[in-house]
Amino acid sequence: MTMIGCCIPSPDTSDRFSDRCFNIFPCLSDPARRSTFCLRLALVMLHLIFVAFIFIFDQHFRDQSKHQPWYTLIYMLLVVATLVQYFFTSGSSPGYVLDAMRDFARTEASLRVSEVSKQPASSKNGSVVVTIDRNQSGEYLSGNNPMNWTKLVMDMYPPGTSVRTYTCSYCNVVQPPRAKHCHDCDRCVLQFDHHCVWLGTCIGQGNHCRFWWYILEETALCIWTGILYIKYLQASFDKAWLVDVIMIVLLSILSIALIFLLLLLLFHTYLVVTNQTTYELVRRRRIPYMRSIPERVYPFSKGACRNLYNFCFARTSIYAMEPLPGAIELEQKSAPYTCFDVISCRCCC
Repeated sequence: MTMIGCCIPSPDTSDRFSDRCFNIFPCLSDPARRSTFCLRLALVMLHLIFVAFIFIFDQHFRDQSKHQPWYTLIYMLLVVATLVQYFFTSGSSPGYVLDAMRDFARTEASLRVSEVSKQPASSKNGSVVVTIDRNQSGEYLSGNNPMNWTKLVMDMYPPGTSVRTYTCSYCNVVQPPRAKHCHDCDRCVLQFDHHCVWLGTCIGQGNHCRFWWYILEETALCIWTGILYIKYLQASFDKAWLVDVIMIVLLSILSIALIFLLLLLLFHTYLVVTNQTTYELVRRRRIPYMRSIPERVYPFSKGACRNLYNFCFARTSIYAMEPLPGAIELEQKSAPYTCFDVISCRCCC
């Protein structure tokens, strides 16, 4: 009993050790941040393990690196670019509704200040006097007056829509079209797609493009690494069997990850081409303004080519919002395709 008691650390010792770790790394004191940190660390370690096995055990790859250094350089650049894109995406904002409100308040306040400065000012002894209500400007800058935001958002919905229908019960803000409250982030996200556990953040309007590029880079890296593993097994299958077993296990894990990544890449490419989100596709009947729209009609689509262009290049702000299309526009999108529509590329433009 005494030996067991000596081997097991006391609760006070473990608590003191935890307190020291939390003092050094304050972000680890939050359980959610701690789990996100562990997932990110695990993902980075997986990348390093898969790449390290190639460099350590594949003699042919090392010889090829000496004769063709550009081959290894391009491969390592892809590894680094994938990890950089991962952290870049995980650290980016998906576009929160509260941040959009603050951005709208700042824009409105600057417009009000410019309007006041353009007004005729009273002059006395040749000096110009301009009076600005600092309290009012500060109020708009802080976003304490939500009435103009409510009017802006409700103008995006059909006339007669109730404000209560689209007011978030958690954030107490009026949600624009395509926005949704994320229970993991505890915020409303513009153009909400899903909450990614591996990234530790939501995927929304602000980082959906970055997420797509990360999936593309990760898929390319998996394909390239899988080819290197297969080449190694073909060249040295009858040598060190223990290393071969480890390589086969890693190749199996890589194959499963590649299937998942390919399906995810194709799925999100389809969403981009049709200008949809995962939430809109899966929970279509739970969204009030989507219930009356037929299944095969994509209300926010502007054609495949324009959707791709807007997704990759044309978005100037992560807080840009799309209004709901009118009844005439929905009727045009619901019309069946004709031979003339195919010739004129109606689905693309």
